[in-house]
Amino acid sequence: MAEIPALINDLAYILIAAGIVTLIFKKLKQPLVLGYIVAGFLVSPHMPYTASVVDTENVHLWADIGVMFLLFSLGLDFSFKKILKMGASPIISTITIIFCMSMLGMMVGHLFSWPKMDCIFLGGMLAMSSTTIIYKAFDDLGLRQQQFAGLVMSVLILEDILAIVMMVMLSAIASGNNPDGGQMLGSVVKIGFFLVLWLVVGIFAIPDFLRRVRKLINSEVLLIVSLGLCCAMAVLSTKVGFSSAFGAFIMGSILAETVEAERIEHLVEPVKNLFGAIFFVSVGMLVDPQILVEYAGPIILLVLTILLGQSIFGSLAFMLAGESLKSAMRCGFSMAQIGEFSFIIASLGLSLGVISDFLYPVVVAVSVITTFLTPYMIRLATPAYNSLEKRLPNKLIKVLNHLSMSHPNTTEQSKWKHMLTQMTVNTIIYSILSSATIAIMFTFFLPFMYKVMPGWEMHWYANGITGVLTVLFISPFLRAMVMKKNRSPEFRALWDESNINRLPLLFTILVRVVIAVSFIFYICNYLSHFSSAIIITIGVIAVALMVVSRTVKQRSIKLERLFILNLRSREIEAQVLGKKRPLYEGKLLDRDVHIADFQVPMNSLWMGRTLKQLDLGRKYNIHVSSILRANFRLNIPDGDYVIFPGDRLQVIGSDDQLSKFSHAIQTEVLGEDVDLENREMKLRQLIIGKDSQFIGKNLIESGIRSLYSCMVIGLEEGKENLSPVNPKRQFQEGDIIWVVGEQESLDALMQA
Repeated sequence: MAEIPALINDLAYILIAAGIVTLIFKKLKQPLVLGYIVAGFLVSPHMPYTASVVDTENVHLWADIGVMFLLFSLGLDFSFKKILKMGASPIISTITIIFCMSMLGMMVGHLFSWPKMDCIFLGGMLAMSSTTIIYKAFDDLGLRQQQFAGLVMSVLILEDILAIVMMVMLSAIASGNNPDGGQMLGSVVKIGFFLVLWLVVGIFAIPDFLRRVRKLINSEVLLIVSLGLCCAMAVLSTKVGFSSAFGAFIMGSILAETVEAERIEHLVEPVKNLFGAIFFVSVGMLVDPQILVEYAGPIILLVLTILLGQSIFGSLAFMLAGESLKSAMRCGFSMAQIGEFSFIIASLGLSLGVISDFLYPVVVAVSVITTFLTPYMIRLATPAYNSLEKRLPNKLIKVLNHLSMSHPNTTEQSKWKHMLTQMTVNTIIYSILSSATIAIMFTFFLPFMYKVMPGWEMHWYANGITGVLTVLFISPFLRAMVMKKNRSPEFRALWDESNINRLPLLFTILVRVVIAVSFIFYICNYLSHFSSAIIITIGVIAVALMVVSRTVKQRSIKLERLFILNLRSREIEAQVLGKKRPLYEGKLLDRDVHIADFQVPMNSLWMGRTLKQLDLGRKYNIHVSSILRANFRLNIPDGDYVIFPGDRLQVIGSDDQLSKFSHAIQTEVLGEDVDLENREMKLRQLIIGKDSQFIGKNLIESGIRSLYSCMVIGLEEGKENLSPVNPKRQFQEGDIIWVVGEQESLDALMQA
């Protein structure tokens, strides 16, 4: 018999251990992530009393795939449009928290005289709170619908994004020797260039591709296509110097803008869960008890650093972003732990060989401790605020709350600022697209033309053809760069308001023309030996022809409309299917009142009852503004609307009111059926004997259904098929009937 490969044995150990331990953790209502880590420790070589994994290299390879799919799934749940709509408040909070916690982490590392790279990576690990653990804690404590929880989740989303950027930056730092400011700036520019390029090109191409093949794609094909795109972007990302995880995240964020995003997320989830479990198990395999004992002091200090640092600096960060002192403290205390991204950053450091081996198990131990303390820290926030309120002067509390409450959520931008911002963004995007097109043409097409047209005398023709085609390809981008926003309402208003504005407005056009001409100049200078004056003249003429050309104009408009359609496709779907939240959500007058969604459980006691019967408004002081059912939205439902399982209720109320309503909707449900195994339906034959109580009674009078909970399905009369029983027919001696029911009911019927 052939031997089973070591990888299969290892996979069996991992999954069995993970399954058993996670069942225990589920019973204890602890995060599954911790269960995976404990399972990893149990199957690691550091645990002599259990079977150990043999081929650790292959397990770590699977773990790398797990990181890739984890970030791909994170990208699917992410939208750049959501980030842009958040405003400045979450951004201020996130940047403040990451900066302060990173500095604290590096200071602790220096305190123990750890190597420089250990300190830098430790700062990155301590800056990343765990989205998974906090979400689970909010869910367990019934706080997920409260307003402060939404603020925390917004900051966590931004932290996850910045964690991706941080990983790229740490890779750049690790690859160089003491990188200076110029190298760091170059890394940031490189990240920005490829990020914009991939997103713009991806949103141009991928939604359109999926739309064209929608009729051909079933669930199986969509899964394969999605994972294929994920792996392709991961490979492309590594080719240009980034990590595979970064590429997977970018592809996920591109697919998040498509109509198929939710379907893809649902299909990918089992794959993510499998490989994600292997990743977290591999994290546990690196935990060495000897290291934990040896570094007990640093572990305790790091735990205290996270608890105190997030409580103080986290609260301060949310206050700077405009929250009241109480709300800011609830937010800051909620983020006092580290989790999955800290493990990913630690894995990156190990794979690059730039951090010490002891740092990984130390961070895991810190994560485990802070995770267990998370619910207690969330509960501690309100008592801490009450205690602080008693000790601080009332005047100071009022000043802090006044500053926070008056913090503007949105600012009225000036026409100049709005117009210049849009012009700058457009110029950057079209410049990146033009640069990428030129790079592709010169890298791939030009060498191909040299092969087709060998010899120096033919190179001029190859250069000429390449140059003309390159200019044609980038012409829609250059025209849009020059002409976009020249007829916008802001531009016209500024032009008409004052003659003083006209010269600066013309200057904005001139600057963009110069940038467009510079692209033509670069192409001609690279492919020819003309003088600069001739090349500039060619560039000006080319840009002028682009501006007046109707064909180029149509191509430019068509590309822009396609991009906007793809970018809004998921939003359009949400409007059509009634999933989009109402516009008044952010405009409720009372700051303590907001809107939240609640799913009616499938086993709810409310199903089949009307809103009038439930009397939710009087019981919980809330308002049901809409009911989302299947693909329909029922707005302003009256008391006669019936609640069905699976309905999504949009409810308006305060944090306290919504919390009580959330508890009610989750607890007022049918209990679990403890006798599930006894509910099996069986078919039995019943012969009416001479002493039977059913003789002379019809089907209704017999009570077979009402008294014995059984159902007569037919009468046997010697025919091939059973005969239906007439409800008025009286049973006679010798009748053979077939009945269906549970075993206990059938036994009672047979003894009747």
